[in-house]
Amino acid sequence: MLTRHRATIRIKKPAVAVPRLAHIAQVTLTLANARGFHSMSLRDLSEGTGLSMGALYAYFSSKEMLLSMILDVVAEVVEEVLGHPPEGLPDARARLAWLIGAHVALTEAMLDWFTFVYMEAKAFPPEARARAVASEARTEALFSAVIEEGRAAGLFRAEDVALAAAFIKPMVQDWYVKRAKYRRRGITPERFAQGLAAFAERALGADVM
Repeated sequence: MLTRHRATIRIKKPAVAVPRLAHIAQVTLTLANARGFHSMSLRDLSEGTGLSMGALYAYFSSKEMLLSMILDVVAEVVEEVLGHPPEGLPDARARLAWLIGAHVALTEAMLDWFTFVYMEAKAFPPEARARAVASEARTEALFSAVIEEGRAAGLFRAEDVALAAAFIKPMVQDWYVKRAKYRRRGITPERFAQGLAAFAERALGADVM
């Protein structure tokens, strides 16, 4: 947040700005996930963070700017993590399993952030909603690329690559949207990711032992 918005954030010292921004973001997510971002006022945020309105305005000028900053973080983290698979993965099946596992692990690590974007997107202002949709489309494109690679190598037999990717993406989202369902069943993030990867491979026509 500080790096991207350095021109507008008035607090320039990272030692001060970074923990303060982290605190503001976490309180925003907690309040928004409890009552909705649209219903949350900056006065609510001031009370929740223990910061004055003036102190908040040192970091952002409006709720819309704060929303933009949060969306930036989610989009950048997703692209940085999921867009750079480790070297040494032998084929598209291994890359698909890694992509699903990394996506689940990332949403587990940033649960409040992903829940916020998923649950609040419909109520975002048009520009923010378009950015959220575009970010999701970029994630689907990562799945499409792996599926297409597997099809070209004869590992997958998907007839419609884009549609297959569109099916997999919401199944990954189910982990954090309906997390309690899996917790009641004693399913760990690792088991969920492994099960989904195996399911996806079969659906794509791969021979899975």
